[in-house]
Amino acid sequence: MCAKEVGTMGIFGSMDISASGLTAQRLRLDVISNNIANINTTRTGQLTEAGNQIPYQRQVVVFKARGTESSFAETLNQALQGRSVSTTALLQGQTTSGATGNGVEVQAIAEDTLPFRLEYNPDSPDAAQTTEDGIPAGYVRMPNVNIVTEMVDMISASRAYEANVTALNASKAMMSKALEIGKG
Repeated sequence: MCAKEVGTMGIFGSMDISASGLTAQRLRLDVISNNIANINTTRTGQLTEAGNQIPYQRQVVVFKARGTESSFAETLNQALQGRSVSTTALLQGQTTSGATGNGVEVQAIAEDTLPFRLEYNPDSPDAAQTTEDGIPAGYVRMPNVNIVTEMVDMISASRAYEANVTALNASKAMMSKALEIGKG
């Protein structure tokens, strides 16, 4: 039985995990930046059945453990449904299927389902002309992007990125030290 089979990682495993975190958080920062850039975009080229403009819809990044089929949402659903979920195994990096996580990857970039903001601006060319969509005439659908939420998410992603850089540097320092000891 090799070391990889019993749940330990190779010499470059920690660097690989940190690199996957860096990649995932960079993409998360890109999506957040896109949300902020489109905070006032009311025209996406899509129209409702009544002919009113559909604004930009906030996007969110969904992560999952790399190399596993079980996502955090699935694990949470199992716990909420009363099925046994070992917190010890989860803390040790195992999924509910028993596989050991090998970092993180982006599972999807999903559209946020929060409702659009409504602003009264009857002079806007994007103002609803009819109430067929359930929006009063004269109101403009605005993107469901909240700048405060985006800034908090950006700080969170930035801190996670920094943590992965720190872990990567620690792994690099340990490998350098191991090489020095090996030369010795």
